[in-house]
Amino acid sequence: MKFLVYSATACLVLAVACRPAKKVQRIENAISKKDTVAKVVVKPEDVVDSMSLVQTEVKKLHNHKIPFTTFSGKVRVEYEDKDGGNQANANIQMQKDSAIWISLTGPFNIEGFRLLVTKDSVRLMNKIKKTVQFRSIEYLQELTQIPFDFYTLQDLIIGNPVFIDGKVHSYKNSDNGLQVLILGKLFKHLVTIDVPNQRVLHSKLDDVDSVRNRTCDITFDKYETNNDISFSTYRKISVAEHSRLDVSLEFKKYSFTDPVSFPFNIPKNFKKK
Repeated sequence: MKFLVYSATACLVLAVACRPAKKVQRIENAISKKDTVAKVVVKPEDVVDSMSLVQTEVKKLHNHKIPFTTFSGKVRVEYEDKDGGNQANANIQMQKDSAIWISLTGPFNIEGFRLLVTKDSVRLMNKIKKTVQFRSIEYLQELTQIPFDFYTLQDLIIGNPVFIDGKVHSYKNSDNGLQVLILGKLFKHLVTIDVPNQRVLHSKLDDVDSVRNRTCDITFDKYETNNDISFSTYRKISVAEHSRLDVSLEFKKYSFTDPVSFPFNIPKNFKKK
C-alpha cells in the first residue's frame, strides 16, 4: 500500500523552466569554486545584481506551471527497499484540480491496486485482497510523512515545482548547472538548474528539523519537448528517514491532451475498511 502511494508521489519532478539570462555569466564569475554550495563571495558592485538574478530565476520556478487540462501516462516503476525490490507498471489519469487516478499492475498484467484521489478524499482498492479503503486527504500525509495536499500531489506528477517557498541562502555555478540552496520552513532544498535548456536536473530535500532527518534525492533525465512542454521521462528518487526507498520511473507514454476517465466500481464482495 505504501509503495503505491510512493509510486504516485515519486513523480517528484521540478522540470520547470527558468529562462536563460545574459547576466548569468556574472554569476559564474562571482561564485566560489568549492564543490559544495556555500555563501557566495562577490565583489561589492556585483552583490545586488547577482543575488537579484538568482532570486528572479527561483521566482520563475515558483510562478511557472506546466499548462494542462488532462494528463495521462504509462510508467514503468522499479523500486527497492530494505525488504528487497520489484517492478510494476502504473497507469495514471488526471483531470486538473479535480481527480487523480492510478492503476498499478504487476507480473502477468494482473492489476493489484487502484487509487483515486480528489481534493478532499482518498480511495484505495486492493484487488488482490479484495478490500477498499475510504480516507480523507490527510491520509497521504500520514502514510508518507510528507506534508502535501491534492494540489501538491498533482504538481509532483505533472512536473511542477514543489517546496521552493523560502529564502535563497546560497548559490554557485558547477559543471552540472546553477545550484541554488533554498531554506523553507520544512526543508532545505538544493536545486540544480540547467539554465540554457530551461530544465531542473537535480533536487535534494533535507529536513530543517535535524531530529527528523528526512531526505529525498531526485535526478531528472531523458527530457522530451512536445508542444513547448519540457518533460522528464526518466526519474530516479531516493527517500530515506529510518529506512531507505529507491524508486525509478520511466514514462513509456504520456499525453497532456487525451481524454481521461476514472473507473472505480467496487465489486459487491469487496470488504470496506
